[in-house]
Amino acid sequence: MSKERVQDPLHGITLKAIVTQLVEEYGWDELGSRITIKCFTNDPSISSSLKFLRKTPWARQKVEELYLNTQWSSNKI
Repeated sequence: MSKERVQDPLHGITLKAIVTQLVEEYGWDELGSRITIKCFTNDPSISSSLKFLRKTPWARQKVEELYLNTQWSSNKI
């Protein structure tokens, strides 16, 4: 009767770390074209993006999906 645990692949990774790694990988321009939200396209910063993403679940979900679907080199994550 062992229960299988479904592990969250983002467990232990902060939103700040996610956004920072995406910006390092893609840059603001590419990130803004992949996910069209103003915090990535108009005067972007980590701070303003975090404020918006913490208040906007649909946008945060898109960012998390992009993070999970990105093919990272082995030394990035």
